[in-house]
Amino acid sequence: MRTAALSGRARVAVLAGGVLLLAGAATGYVLAGRGGPAPAVAPGAAPAAAPRAPGLPAGGLMYVGAGAAAGSGTVLAAPAGGTGVPRATGLSCRRFYAAAGTGLCLRVTPGLTTRAEAVVLDAGLREVRRVALPGIPSRARLSADGRMAAWTFFVSGDSYLGVGFSTRAGVLDTRTGALVADLEKFTLEKDGRPYRAVDVNYWGVTFAADDNRFYATVSTAGKTYLVQGDLAARRMRTLRENAECPSLSPDGTRVVYKKRTGGDAAPWRLHVLDLRSGRETALAEPANVDDQAVWLDGRTVGYARLRGDSSDVWAVPADGTGRPRLVLRDAYSPVPAPPATGR
Repeated sequence: MRTAALSGRARVAVLAGGVLLLAGAATGYVLAGRGGPAPAVAPGAAPAAAPRAPGLPAGGLMYVGAGAAAGSGTVLAAPAGGTGVPRATGLSCRRFYAAAGTGLCLRVTPGLTTRAEAVVLDAGLREVRRVALPGIPSRARLSADGRMAAWTFFVSGDSYLGVGFSTRAGVLDTRTGALVADLEKFTLEKDGRPYRAVDVNYWGVTFAADDNRFYATVSTAGKTYLVQGDLAARRMRTLRENAECPSLSPDGTRVVYKKRTGGDAAPWRLHVLDLRSGRETALAEPANVDDQAVWLDGRTVGYARLRGDSSDVWAVPADGTGRPRLVLRDAYSPVPAPPATGR
């Protein structure tokens, strides 16, 4: 793992990211399906004012609140259909994800000794497993059936814009309890040959439907690559250069990721790669997106976009057409909430 000083612009990005992570709050608006924003919670309202969700919702959208109001990342559930008052879950997370009756909360508990941990939850939002981790939470993912959980933490630094930083990506099988504490223990093949380097970092894991194949980002020698991994074989191989924070489509045929196309001020733009044809498509979001996008359905991706000291969730078609639309004010870490299933 490599650690180095951040550039001036990178420090600005770190500050913005830190404000976002530490200033969780209730959402300001939820967009109606046909028009402009319809107020769901008054801007700046406390999450406690929202009705309590008894567990993972059936449909709708879950997310972490952001903004200038007091709080530390309250997880809320927006109703299906895009209107109505969101429900508070009682969870406080830096990152959150949910799938098939399983939740994953990455949180930091302050105190004399600050503790960071990944917490696996059941459909009733009850804790099932807790894994202590070092550093600052960055990315969270579950496989479609909720079995495989993955996370990324910054061990040193807290921005992907840094000249050097250190991340740790882990995977947990929630069914067997098998834990991969660090993907750096796997064998990496680059250009068809085994590759080892002291500056290798992994982040942004996403799972295929078989719970074995996965995709992630590796960085080394100043470059980033999309990698495909095999959990059982404990191997990975590079597929494509300049691809970060991948997210696999529901049908397993496409990957959306952020790609460096600019300087430090606005470096990343969302692209979708067709895994069969190798065709890459730039999405119709011209703004900088530093996020692991999520597939809201088979045709649409959602993502967080910074806005001052807060963040909003946006969506854009996955085929490069259309234009971005605002989904949630004062929110980040969005994830569709499918009907809960028994585990």
